[in-house]
Amino acid sequence: MSLAPDKHKAKNADFPTFDNILQAAERIRKVAKHTDLELNLNFSERYEANIYFKREDLQVVRSYKIRGAYNKMASLSAEALEKGVVCASAGNHAQGVAYACNKMQVRGTIFMPSTTPAQKVKQVKLFGKNQIEVVLHGDTYDDAYHAAKHFCEAHAATFIHPFDDVQVMEGQGTVGLEIFRDADFKIDYLLFAIGGGGLASGVTTVFKQLSPATKLIGVEPVGSPTMHTAIKEGHVVTLDNIDKFVDGAAVKRAGEHTFEVCRKNLDDILLIPEGKVCSTILQLYNEEAIVVEPAGALTVAALDQIKDEIKGKDVVLLIGGGNNDITRTEEIKERSLLYEGLKHYFIIRFPQRSGAFKEFLNHVLGPNDDIAHFEYSKKTARERGPALVGIELRNKEDFEPLLARMKEHNIQFEYINNKPDLFEFLI
Repeated sequence: MSLAPDKHKAKNADFPTFDNILQAAERIRKVAKHTDLELNLNFSERYEANIYFKREDLQVVRSYKIRGAYNKMASLSAEALEKGVVCASAGNHAQGVAYACNKMQVRGTIFMPSTTPAQKVKQVKLFGKNQIEVVLHGDTYDDAYHAAKHFCEAHAATFIHPFDDVQVMEGQGTVGLEIFRDADFKIDYLLFAIGGGGLASGVTTVFKQLSPATKLIGVEPVGSPTMHTAIKEGHVVTLDNIDKFVDGAAVKRAGEHTFEVCRKNLDDILLIPEGKVCSTILQLYNEEAIVVEPAGALTVAALDQIKDEIKGKDVVLLIGGGNNDITRTEEIKERSLLYEGLKHYFIIRFPQRSGAFKEFLNHVLGPNDDIAHFEYSKKTARERGPALVGIELRNKEDFEPLLARMKEHNIQFEYINNKPDLFEFLI
């Protein structure tokens, strides 16, 4: 991606400063953990580079969000804190604000969509204890956000924005400060996920000051290219539709202030398919025993796109969070298999006679192929009956031979992986 200059630069935009990030580091020192910077041997060998993980999944709230939330709240006056704070979030920001409320003994009201999984609501209450109240409102984040803003106006409370706030950006920037201080080497590349841009704004402010030669690369999911689109267009835009799977980085609109910082500081933005993110989540769990959420896997998933240019380099990947809901495991596995070309769905019209399915198993299905999904209802007064069949392969190279055998045996089928509307409806 070529980072174009903006066409409509905002006036008097609030920018984080290096000096304020130093102050933020002192504020959060006893609340946020100084997380590890680890050399990962497996990924270093795989990419012929020195690959380091900055493990923000090891925070007490399992993400970096506590940094920005606490720094913002610690910057407020006693009078403002007395009136309480408010946020809208269904994820890590809510947990960060809740934990900060508990630590500072400040009343907090946290608005979450009614559709938020019970596990996430429970976690927010666990971190906030008796200092916070969770209000479930509406079906979407936007519904919860507007309700939170109305609540702030009615109660003169302070809204804690998840990213588009200078103190929040400066709190997140303390991650970059730790990375620089812990690295006893010259950092050639630094990768971090981008949602609204708060983390990217803070971290890049540090590195532009302390290590201007480091290549600063943001990573977004393909289904939510919010900052990528804004920089390409030269101004903040609202995306009509986004894929919300990578929930920690899926926002429809970047921040006005974060856009200005990212436009100025970023060297590149990489877009990563959601299926690749899923494969990376499973890889990190199986090979490294690291549990990451989808947004936490973005930077690792991006390595394949830059593998040639990072050979022999020192590369730091920010692992942003580890709040992965176990109930999503099946969806993660499914998305991974589809992305890797190992799972394929067909509508197959079988002859309605005895032995038809057995012939398919014996003559069409390969020795390493497995039927992972099958739905069939016999239709009366018809020669053929449609079945929805999901076939899982051991190797993606087995797909073309499977299609060839289906044609050779005159199997009537329709392939639906490449038909998103039909796929979403049926699967």
